Amino acid sequence: MALYYDLPVFKEVYQLVLKIFDYTKDFPKEYKYTLGQDMKRDSIQLVRSIYRANKAKDKREYLEQFLDDFEVLKLEIRLCVDMKILSIRKQAELSQMMESIGKQITGWRNKS
Repeated sequence: MALYYDLPVFKEVYQLVLKIFDYTKDFPKEYKYTLGQDMKRDSIQLVRSIYRANKAKDKREYLEQFLDDFEVLKLEIRLCVDMKILSIRKQAELSQMMESIGKQITGWRNKS
């Protein structure tokens, strides 16, 4: 079993978390402590799911949880773009990262 922080998907999720923390700090005050905080919390939950999946015998439950939380984060990002809180350029950058992460997690889940 590899250490969770050595997994390529963990490294990509960690980079995603950093981007989300960076982008949400510029949110208007009205959204910084609501939607911005939710996005931060939900992105950190992704890291927890990877850690738990990596150490569990039955990884499927945690990978399914990851994918559920991942969809919520995608929706939050889309909401930010629709509300003009996040630029399309930033959304494109996040979407590219998320596409790669989604493929890796789905592959890991299917292998489990």
